[in-house]
Amino acid sequence: VKISGIDADAINQKIPNEKKDKKSKVFDEKYIWEVLKTCYDPEIPVNIVDLGLVYDLQVSGEKSELDIHVKMTLTAPGCGMGPSIAEDVKSKIFALNGINSVDVELVWDPQWDRDMMSEDAKLQLGML
Repeated sequence: VKISGIDADAINQKIPNEKKDKKSKVFDEKYIWEVLKTCYDPEIPVNIVDLGLVYDLQVSGEKSELDIHVKMTLTAPGCGMGPSIAEDVKSKIFALNGINSVDVELVWDPQWDRDMMSEDAKLQLGML
């Protein structure tokens, strides 16, 4: 079962702020990477960045109206959680101030394999 952030109070968790206030700071792509590290494949307890699922991140537009394009994959082409993970990525990035649009593209080339995982992810999953 996946619970959206706006329903976090249903499991006694804090409801996240609608928009994260980054207006006073100069935009930095690291904010988006930080957000991506809060997205998980529900079947694997490791974030999608450390799993090596995010292949590309493109930022374009003006600093108050940024367009974000994420290319990512899944651990398996038949993964039924793909749309859910993509929607999680999209909604979390869009919650940042100054974001005009977010496009998440699921790609299958190159095909994901375990070598794409970070050392931390391999350690968490007992693969080291």
